[in-house]
Amino acid sequence: MIEDIVGRYMRVEIGGAQHRIYYEEAGQGIPLLCLHTAGSDTRQYRGLLMDAEITRHFRCISFDLPWHGKSSPPSGWWQTDYQLTTASYVAAIQAVSRELGLDRPAVLGCSIGGRIVLDLAARHAAEFRAVIGLQSSAHVSPYYDVSWTHRPDVHGGEVCAAIVSGLMAPQSPEDERWETLWHYMQGGPGIFRGDLHFYKAEGDLRGELYRIDTNQCRVWLLTGDYDYSCSPEATLETASAIQGASVAIMERLGHFPMSENYALFRTHLLPVLEQLRGEC
Repeated sequence: MIEDIVGRYMRVEIGGAQHRIYYEEAGQGIPLLCLHTAGSDTRQYRGLLMDAEITRHFRCISFDLPWHGKSSPPSGWWQTDYQLTTASYVAAIQAVSRELGLDRPAVLGCSIGGRIVLDLAARHAAEFRAVIGLQSSAHVSPYYDVSWTHRPDVHGGEVCAAIVSGLMAPQSPEDERWETLWHYMQGGPGIFRGDLHFYKAEGDLRGELYRIDTNQCRVWLLTGDYDYSCSPEATLETASAIQGASVAIMERLGHFPMSENYALFRTHLLPVLEQLRGEC
């Protein structure tokens, strides 16, 4: 069977540097831009991109951030350490959206993606019609030593996978859990650590939530109950600071709902997308 997903490359300028960005898409209709988690890539959204019930009404697009998956680092990358910031993350999303000619896309993001969508809603609402944050909170306190993810005496990919392995619900299908970990095992050196700079240090958005106007940019937050990184309590606290935000805690799902158990996750996502269609 040949899948309907189409993969392509684009060349865009981000932060003054030229980047070769890989993206995949399927479907037609309302543009839905999907953001992967820290240290991983667009493969996390294969289930969604193959879901005919969704792609019938949505043009679903997922791209590998610079340095991730099939997206190349910029020229001279070996002369610097990779470090994701709010500014560089937003610039990448805007560059991809502009290059694809998307008209106020909805943005679905998980983990770091669930964090950055809050910034999009707070400071760039004119460019995006709605955001859907998975495992989304405005802040996460550091809870482990990230230096272990990039050391010469350990296998970085295996350590990254080990760190996130406990964030998935034990009820999730074994094949899907292990495929999620495989993506982490293949990450570039130091990339997971660089993403965590945004997630745990620089990207604290608690002071920006007051800016969000859900009349201009709709906000949905969906969080699995089996997650000690972005806990249900952290998501509920974030939602309480955003007037008009919709929030749901998803039972028997963990930090990677779209890849660890897509069949269960879609039962929560479909009603949200139906609401979004009705409001567009």
